[in-house]
Amino acid sequence: MDRQYLLGNEAIAHACLEAPVDFVSGYPGTPSSEVIDVLRSRPDRGYYIEWSVNEKVALENALAAAWCGLRALCTMKHVGLNVAADPLMTSAYTGVTGGLVIMSADDPFAHSSQNEQDSRCYAHFARVPCLDPSTIQEAHDMLIDAFALSEEFGLPVIFRPTTRICHSKGDVSLGEIVASARKGEFKKDPRQYVIIPAHTRILHKKLNEKQPAIRKRLVELGYNTCFVKGRTAVIAGGIAATYVQELIPDGISFMKIGAYPIDEAWLSDFVHKHDAVLVIEELAPEIEEQVLQVTGMVKVLGKKNGYVPYEGELSLPAVAQIMVNAGVLARNPYPAVSPVQNLPLRPPILCAGCLHRAAFYAIKRVFKDAIYPSDIGCYTLGLQLGVVDTTICMGASITVASGFAHSGEPRDIICTIGDSTFLHTGIQGLMNAVYNGADMTVVILDNRITAMTGHQPNPNTGVTACGTESPPVSLDAVCRACGVTFVETVDPYDITGMMNVLKAAQARRGVKVIIAKQQCVITARRAGVKRGRYTVDADTCTGCGTCVRFGCPAIEFVDEKARINDLCSGCAVCAQICPAGAIVREGKR
Repeated sequence: MDRQYLLGNEAIAHACLEAPVDFVSGYPGTPSSEVIDVLRSRPDRGYYIEWSVNEKVALENALAAAWCGLRALCTMKHVGLNVAADPLMTSAYTGVTGGLVIMSADDPFAHSSQNEQDSRCYAHFARVPCLDPSTIQEAHDMLIDAFALSEEFGLPVIFRPTTRICHSKGDVSLGEIVASARKGEFKKDPRQYVIIPAHTRILHKKLNEKQPAIRKRLVELGYNTCFVKGRTAVIAGGIAATYVQELIPDGISFMKIGAYPIDEAWLSDFVHKHDAVLVIEELAPEIEEQVLQVTGMVKVLGKKNGYVPYEGELSLPAVAQIMVNAGVLARNPYPAVSPVQNLPLRPPILCAGCLHRAAFYAIKRVFKDAIYPSDIGCYTLGLQLGVVDTTICMGASITVASGFAHSGEPRDIICTIGDSTFLHTGIQGLMNAVYNGADMTVVILDNRITAMTGHQPNPNTGVTACGTESPPVSLDAVCRACGVTFVETVDPYDITGMMNVLKAAQARRGVKVIIAKQQCVITARRAGVKRGRYTVDADTCTGCGTCVRFGCPAIEFVDEKARINDLCSGCAVCAQICPAGAIVREGKR
């Protein structure tokens, strides 16, 4: 058996190769993205793999593969499961013949997400098994077992690693890679796969009948374990279980929950051997609520009485303090840490030369007093530039803008959305806005890539997940097909040109679309694109600060003069906005 030091997502990807997986689909989203990135980079892959246009599409593709008897993996982050919820709920009724594993990576503390929702709740709602790893090794092992579990019960299985599992590293014992050799075959059975009311009523009953056997099997798999050592117990799940195991003193009982649904009889037997039970878990009180259902007179400490927070990410010091407050641990072995004072703030910032900054600058100059709905992507950082007023979920900038436009709001409405996000869920909102006669401007920030999650390709990029050339989608044609008559493509590095197009849009009524098209500065650098660099003529610089306020990290202010550092990508926007003409291309005066 091989042992390697791996990122959690790398270990999960390797488990897919051991399973082996036959079909992989997903939409990039931190902290899940690296799994497909690793799998698509293998030269010897015998499986099909794709970046799908959104999570709903990804799950429906994977579901079809699992109906054909293949082992299919569908990856996404927790908020992506909202997009895929429609097929998820019904897939529990249809079931699968091959193994279908839905990796929904949760993000406690919202490191890179708009909320902290808990994918275990979806598993409970859909009545499908959920595996919740507590270590990187367990994540690897669980992924393999998830395929077998799915095939055994003919149900999708949700696999829920969290950020701390996906993006930590550790030693992992690996098995042998097995080549995928299965060929899919769909066996028609309308009573199983055509979900009409007459079939649904029968399938729902069958789904409910599977639950007792699932609960029993999960105990047998060994992911739900316990030992009794006293009259007080701690029950924990996910990464919190690992923290508790490092801290738990002698004489305290322990139960680890790694798989759902929990067997109620097994849980009840453990709980009733104790006078008090402390439940520690991140986010939703999934375990705690099930403990309360079987508890009787046993005292339960957890989220509902303030011992464990509902929000945020747990850590060893935090779990230790919870155990101290509950009287389970005598003292917290981790001293309180005070942050170092007066350190400079380092907020997230758009890259030097990013097209989004130039586009936002032009938008702010033309639409001075406007409402600025925006979306999910790097460009959400336009918040720092005062050009992002709302961000909810993928594709919502256009629909929110349409809602504002029909609400009587007198100011201009101009929304921003990325190319990948537009293709994900923006098109329907654009059609709706045109159909219902909204008066608004849409700026599609087209950097030709899905940048924020790691530069994955999308239908606008011109290549597939595996690097195969593919016809790029024409955003212009899509917008015109939606009924938009004003569609203009402009280079945001051309500030004057972009401002002129924005002014033309501002002067017209109806839905207007501007496509701000320029390659992502990172992918351009990787592709060897060189634009030259710019410098400041100190004798000409007046120290007015216009370039510094533009917000590019390549521009500094030293001794009351602007200076351009090594981050410069040569976009030349600063040279265009300098009122003194002090910024020039290197080598030219």
